[in-house]
Amino acid sequence: MSTATTHAAVTIDRSTTSASADAVGWLIVRVAAGLILIPHGAQKLFGLFGGAGLDGTAQFLEANLGLTPGLLFAALAGATEFFGGLFLALGLMTRLSALAVCVLMAYAAFAVHLGNGFFWTAGGLEYPLLWGLVALGFVIRGGGAYSVDQAIGWKW
Repeated sequence: MSTATTHAAVTIDRSTTSASADAVGWLIVRVAAGLILIPHGAQKLFGLFGGAGLDGTAQFLEANLGLTPGLLFAALAGATEFFGGLFLALGLMTRLSALAVCVLMAYAAFAVHLGNGFFWTAGGLEYPLLWGLVALGFVIRGGGAYSVDQAIGWKW
């Protein structure tokens, strides 16, 4: 006695479903990355969330990293995280914002955190490396279907 199995061919048009799911997936990643960066910038710029504010961040950058003038670098780092994060979340000037975040995170990962190893729990480069690579992805792909860039026709 033999058993025969019949498989029915089912064709599903996934072109619109996958494109839509892809757009929503990238939207989630872009918004999450932006929203996670904003509080870090708020710490540096405004002293929120237990941050040191501009003066404290400037002092840290000068004393520990040798970045002078500290106030300039604190303002640049804070603005990149705060406004870069905001613009990423909105999908506004996405590639430019993501490029600024990517450069900042590369510096943070390799000049600040590398000496502490890989894991973030030990102050390593894991966290800035991850967000730098996420930002690099948006430098390459842009804001996507659900972005201000798309709505206004901004291609760069």
